[in-house]
Amino acid sequence: MVSSPSPASPDGGKDSNLMRRILGLGFWVQGFRCLPWLAINFFLKDGLNVDPSTLQLLQNSANLPMVGKPLYGVVSDAVYISGQHRIPYIAIGAFLQAASWLAIAILSPSGISIFTLSLCLLLSNLGASIAEVANDAIVAEIGKELTMPPKTSQSSSSGEIQSFVWIASSAGGVLGNLLGGIAINRYAPQAIFLFFSLTVALQLFITITVHESSLDLPKSSSRVGIRKQLSELSVALQKPEIAYSIAWLAASNAIIPALTGTMFFYQTEHLHIDSSVLGISKVFGQAAMLLWSIIYKLYLKSVPSKKLIAAIQGVMAVFMLSDLLFVKGVYRNVGVPDSFYVIVFSGLLEVLFFFKILPFNILIAQLCPSGCEGSLMALVASANALSFIVSGYLGVALSSCVGVTSSDLSGFPQALLIQALCTLVPIYWASCIPDDKKSKTSAKNK
Repeated sequence: MVSSPSPASPDGGKDSNLMRRILGLGFWVQGFRCLPWLAINFFLKDGLNVDPSTLQLLQNSANLPMVGKPLYGVVSDAVYISGQHRIPYIAIGAFLQAASWLAIAILSPSGISIFTLSLCLLLSNLGASIAEVANDAIVAEIGKELTMPPKTSQSSSSGEIQSFVWIASSAGGVLGNLLGGIAINRYAPQAIFLFFSLTVALQLFITITVHESSLDLPKSSSRVGIRKQLSELSVALQKPEIAYSIAWLAASNAIIPALTGTMFFYQTEHLHIDSSVLGISKVFGQAAMLLWSIIYKLYLKSVPSKKLIAAIQGVMAVFMLSDLLFVKGVYRNVGVPDSFYVIVFSGLLEVLFFFKILPFNILIAQLCPSGCEGSLMALVASANALSFIVSGYLGVALSSCVGVTSSDLSGFPQALLIQALCTLVPIYWASCIPDDKKSKTSAKNK
């Protein structure tokens, strides 16, 4: 028998603050991961002398552990460690990240191979995936609790906690990219990897000092096994509004051939854009994400998710056409400096892909059945990760088809045009996303 929490618990504020500190730190570190990954790009290009296609293949292949998030989510929901099923997984994820980046930092620069580096990056992303699943599950549990009728007296909303962690992640991204842009020209990549390893180790030590019971998370009436958890996840996916929404999100990303590796080479090798400019560009993008979360929280929560997500998809296509004009030299001819375009427009385009995730996650959290929050949110993250991996592989294939290499970028404009056209296609499938009113009605009738 589970007793309901007291509505006026004297420790409620303390529990809430501790929960926000743990989530804030977790999502901040999640955003701060851009620091070593920015250094990895330059390390691969300058240290290991890889070409654009190889760089993009390594980047996307390293994200393969992200695809396993549903499994991590099921395990997190069903398998308790010392009576806890969120905090221990955050700690495990932090340990794997700290260990992998420490290994990269202490290996001899001349002796490290692409294979060894790839294994370490896979281990790092495995740890990040496990930690992100646990953090996302906590957010889903709390967000769902705040939307339940007995909790209507609380001033918070399901969107508020999402906005809070989004802000924390964006803040980490801003600092990570700012430090990365400055540090790359001053320190060896191994020093940056070591610094991040120590940062994640600090998160590990802070996390293991907290017991999950002190976070006052919603209690399940009973623990279920992995088989039962998979069954509940299967039932959730049989709901059309959930299955179609996830399928649309994945397809809307996967259908776009990513050209990030080619653009990185174009900016650094052909335009000779300084690394500090690239760092500032990423900072601008992260600041835009931070501003987006604030604007969404204040003004856009009442906008139907379908319209908002489709509009973001259309804006992405416009920015990709703008990249085509940039590569053609149109902006340069009218007096716009390359560095200005890279900072503002390239920075925005890089994060526009993620703008639609905030309203989408809030929608899914509302639709999520009780008891499988971790599994379902992990499946969303997994589908998203897989879609970006497919997008990256399609980008490599497209670059090969149009003849793009590190020394010949004559086919790059054609590839950018194809990319923009592919981005528009998912707008015609936006009907797969349920209207907010329909979602609320289905939740009430459940």
